[in-house]
Amino acid sequence: MIKPPVKILQHYWKHSSFKPMQEEIISSVLKNEDTFALLPTGGGKSICFQIPALLMDGICIVISPLVALMQDQVKNLHQKGIKAIALPSGIKYAELDTLLDNCIYGNYKFLYLSPERLQQDIVQERLKQMNINLIAVDEAHCISQWGNDFRPSYKKIEILRKLHPSVPMIALTASATSEVVNDIIVELDLFQPKIFKQSFFRANLGYMIENVVDKKYKLTQILSAHSGTSIVYVRNRKSAVELSDFLNASGYSATYYHGGVDSESKTKRFKQWLKEEVRVMVATNAFGMGIDKPNVRTVIHYTIPESIESYFQEAGRAGRDTKTSYAFLLKNKNDNQRLHNQFIKVLPDIDTVKLVYRKLCNYFRISYGEGEQTVHNFEFNTFCKTYNLNTLITYNVFLFLDRCGVIRFMKRFTKKSKLHVLTTGNHLLDFLDDNKEYELITKAILRTYGGIFDEEVPINIPMIASKINTPDSKIIQVLRKLEEAELLKFDHKISDAEIIFLLPREDDHTINRIKHHLIEQNTSKIKKVEAILKFTENITECRSRQLLHYFGEENTQDCGICTFCITQKSNTTPTDLNKIQEDIISLLKRKNLSSRDLLAELTYPEKLVLNVLREMNEHQIIKINYDNNYQLV
Repeated sequence: MIKPPVKILQHYWKHSSFKPMQEEIISSVLKNEDTFALLPTGGGKSICFQIPALLMDGICIVISPLVALMQDQVKNLHQKGIKAIALPSGIKYAELDTLLDNCIYGNYKFLYLSPERLQQDIVQERLKQMNINLIAVDEAHCISQWGNDFRPSYKKIEILRKLHPSVPMIALTASATSEVVNDIIVELDLFQPKIFKQSFFRANLGYMIENVVDKKYKLTQILSAHSGTSIVYVRNRKSAVELSDFLNASGYSATYYHGGVDSESKTKRFKQWLKEEVRVMVATNAFGMGIDKPNVRTVIHYTIPESIESYFQEAGRAGRDTKTSYAFLLKNKNDNQRLHNQFIKVLPDIDTVKLVYRKLCNYFRISYGEGEQTVHNFEFNTFCKTYNLNTLITYNVFLFLDRCGVIRFMKRFTKKSKLHVLTTGNHLLDFLDDNKEYELITKAILRTYGGIFDEEVPINIPMIASKINTPDSKIIQVLRKLEEAELLKFDHKISDAEIIFLLPREDDHTINRIKHHLIEQNTSKIKKVEAILKFTENITECRSRQLLHYFGEENTQDCGICTFCITQKSNTTPTDLNKIQEDIISLLKRKNLSSRDLLAELTYPEKLVLNVLREMNEHQIIKINYDNNYQLV
């Protein structure tokens, strides 16, 4: 007799009850039904397939596109005493063979696979021999051409249907429009699926879109007004470091997290933030998977993300404890163009893809019809400079070729060159005075990288070379000389990426087969950028309503706590405007204050306060003095 699911929940997860819809979804799976679960971020999707798999004989196959997410879930299962295996890339054949045998004979309950790993003959042969009780497709939106992270390899998951036609399948995602939902059902061949869609409405989460001139100042305002832990999302690694430094200098404890931070530092910083030893995590979207911190009070997007799906998932990391929380998006007049430059302008066309693919093959001297399964180390920026290629467009070409299974592109940022100055600043400067030929390069590095006297710091040699218009080889030569003089330690790596050619070289024939994927991908990305811009600019409707409508929810209500709703409430009562004026007068009676000072002191929306100040100035209730402060007349 099967145990009640809640008993498994209590035993392994130490929870006494399920989150909304979890129990119904689990019941559907246990009835051998194909099931579709749409739960918002933090809704507990993994439990929906993990508990039924534990209740049934056999092993659950979990398809996931994200290595970090697979490893995180396997680690969590191990900590609960549950046997699970993930098969990421890089495993040698003999080890892969052993691990697959363990899944057949070793009483394992979960096998995590990427869709690419699923295509290997050895994996398919072993899957035939396994007693599979459930197939779970995580991040299922990746199978749809209109999804936020489309991966053509996801379309090949249907092989599992052929290998085990009677095994139920569950598809899970946290963000999917109606168009994507229908696409997933068709692509996965779900048979009369039971669809469970929890409303994405978050009554406790206020979506605040702020048009500001000075984002740094507004950021400190928000952190001062709203206590508790925070995540600040930025667009690139440089911004993460700079903004973290700015916040620390401004008295807010912060650290940063991005794809270039080594694993040890990532773990350390994540734990510091979880334990609230630091308050603010400044991060790129690399900071996303496995975040289980219920009391995040604010999520702040310092720049506009590339899609509503990304914004909604990242914003949803605030307020999982159901207490009032806020998702801020800071916007200024330059953001629309920046978003276009970052995500639309760098989309490659088919001719560019063909060109980059040919150059890549020539770079490694791969002959026509050859190269399949060959592995190559290389330095990405050097490759781009060799052929005078735009780095962002080329990077997007590599990602596209990776997703389509033409190459495997692995970025190894931990392999970058590292530098640690072993002497004092004065001693180094004295040395440079006597050796002028080293001065330009050394000072360029010192000005670019902070902390280089304190610890080993990763450096980007091609970037330094570009800054001072000097060949990479010259910089390496100078650093070697300084190392010989025992002034610094220089750990030089000649590659920051690895390419595996998955198909033999066929030039245009290879690319023509995936041309339609490129067209679909580019169309989808353009639509998503247009949608997020429309969302940020629409000031005539509740922010929460707008998001829910995007995801296909019709029966919605105003949230009452977003920028639109707060403004509407304020605009409806002249009494409130009088109250703002009274509070301003009260503050100015004590001392003269700038508009910034007044905004920091008052809790009303910025736009309302500025409008009241303008009215008071026009009616000569207040005036602006020589210090640019307001004072009473």
